[in-house]
Formats: sequence, structure tokens, C-alpha cells
Amino acid sequence: MIMPIFKKKLLYCLIAFVLVSSVVGCSQPLLEDVQQTADYTYQIGPGDSVNIFVWGNPELSTSAPVRPDGKITVPLVEELLASGKTPFELARDIEKVLSTYIKSPQVVVMVSGFKGISTQQIRVIGRIGGGGGGAGGGAGGGVGRYQGKSIPYERGMTLLDVIIQIGLNQYADGNRASVIRDVNGELKPFGVRIDDLIDDTDLSANVLMMPGDILIIPDAYF
Repeated sequence: MIMPIFKKKLLYCLIAFVLVSSVVGCSQPLLEDVQQTADYTYQIGPGDSVNIFVWGNPELSTSAPVRPDGKITVPLVEELLASGKTPFELARDIEKVLSTYIKSPQVVVMVSGFKGISTQQIRVIGRIGGGGGGAGGGAGGGVGRYQGKSIPYERGMTLLDVIIQIGLNQYADGNRASVIRDVNGELKPFGVRIDDLIDDTDLSANVLMMPGDILIIPDAYF
């Protein structure tokens, strides 16, 4: 009877070792600061409001929301794709259409609302709530256990900037939070240390964010 018991204990030990090894092997590398792109330019997205000014033609100057399909319709310009374009690019496209009706149109496009395209947003899901709701606005929703929110990326934005806008739930485990980032076309998870940043004032944990990042904040274990 001794050998079967020994073998059983050995089997349990081996199983435990494999499980521990798999957890350690799958642990996420910590997110490190990267150089943010210097040529970041905001691109218009669904939900934005575009203000169109046509020089010398006030009857054509107007404002329009960008529809969920990314298009706008304004006087003399119908079903024009706006999403994914910079204000400068959209202005030039409107000029091309208006040139059929007026001579040498000059158009300026200004954006308000600032939701942007998804690849330039920072999306957050998990134990969030409260927060300051910064100037950039944002969209969110969800009920119950987890909440979600998307905020427009701002040049130089850090993890702390995101936390200020979204707030944290009392049940959030900040040091188990993850950022999913596109690295050379592949989505990869990285760990971040929100609790260390806030509770311990560890500024090394205040990493730079990138357009398109997804921040996931899980439950704390009690």
C-alpha cells in the first residue's frame, strides 16, 4: 500500500508543478515606455461633429454629425465618407465636390465632440467608475460587474491620464491590470501597475499609452 500512496502523492506534486509552471510561463511582461509617434494626427470618427466653413458662401457653411457608417451629408455634398480622414483631408474632398457648383471653393473643417476612430481611441473595460471625465469626452456603458468606456487618445497621454478620466472601482485590482497593444500587427498583452502608481506614488509605473490600446482592469481577490 505504501507504493500506491507514494505514487499518488508524486502524481499530485507533478500536477501542481505543471500548473504553477504554466501560470508563471504565461505571466505577462510589464509594459515599458515606448517612444510615442511624433506624426500623430487626429482622424475623424463616427460620433464626431464636423463644422464646415466655405469661404464666401455662408449658405454652404454648416455643421454635421458623422454617422455610424462614417459618412456625412451637407448642402451639395451627399454621402461623403468622413471617417478615417483628417480635417485637412476632408476639407479637400469637400472642395472637389463643390468645385462642380462654385469656382475655386475654399473649405475649412473643424472638429468637435472628439470620439475618433477606434484605432485612435483607448478602450477600457473592467472595474471602473467615477473619475473626472476629461475634456476629450468619451463614450461608455455597461451595468453590473464590469463597465466599459472609450476615450480619445491625446498626444503624450499616460496611464495616469487614463485613470483620471475613467476612475477606478473599489473592487479593482490595479496591479493585475493589462494593456493589450498592437505590436507589429499582433495584439499582445502587457501588465501595468496601477496600484503601485496610485498607492505608492511609483512614477515608473506611469507608462505612456498608445492609440488603440485596450486597458483591462480585473476584480481584486479577497
